[in-house]
Amino acid sequence: MTLLNKDIFVCLDIEATGLDLTTDRIIEVAIVKFTFDKILDSFSTLIDPEIEIPKISQDIHNISNDMVQGKPKIKEVLPQILKFIGSHIIIGHSIKFDIDSIYEATKRNQVPCKIYDAVYIDTLRLARLYGESPYNSLKELAKHFNIELDGAHRALNDVMANIEVFKKLSNTFTTTKQLLERLEKPILMKKMPLGKHKNRLFSEIPIEYLKWAASKDFDQDLLFSIRVEINARKKKISFERASNPFSNL
Repeated sequence: MTLLNKDIFVCLDIEATGLDLTTDRIIEVAIVKFTFDKILDSFSTLIDPEIEIPKISQDIHNISNDMVQGKPKIKEVLPQILKFIGSHIIIGHSIKFDIDSIYEATKRNQVPCKIYDAVYIDTLRLARLYGESPYNSLKELAKHFNIELDGAHRALNDVMANIEVFKKLSNTFTTTKQLLERLEKPILMKKMPLGKHKNRLFSEIPIEYLKWAASKDFDQDLLFSIRVEINARKKKISFERASNPFSNL
């Protein structure tokens, strides 16, 4: 059984014109192959998306339309990206978006792709499991662990910080197998990560909102946490009724 700190991983990050997988396009890709001891290889490039980069996106990643002029089109680099990833475990923060973005690009450009067969580890979920950082964004995690993060939201900078965050978050595991087995199970979260009740404890959120949220297409950890809270409220009400013989009068 391979020890976690002896395995080879690839950390992936993409920047895009926006968050809509069908209409937005990749504008930067960074991948770093690494072990816990050293960086083995890296690949990073800006991409010409062949569409305009909205101002709101430019304000986040600081990649302008001028910067991507003359850069390779995504179709030209997809084979290299897929070869670089190979069969290694993919690491990333909210990595499903990056994987989905690459898959959509391959589908759009008719490039054979098996990225959905890849095993991946989402450091956002590891941060939820860790539970000791006030916020779980990559920027806040880097700050929490005193990891330098220069040029946040540029792909290669994010990847290098993400690798160090991954090492910190996984140090309670001995093997990669142990880590992956734990991530197969949902993680109980303390606070709502999004919406109008963002950063509130689940116990403080109105039951009507929780019931509404339980029917939405959220990730497994959030749905699990919402349903645990709803069930806890039901048990509390049942207990209070059982303890009070006059409750139904």
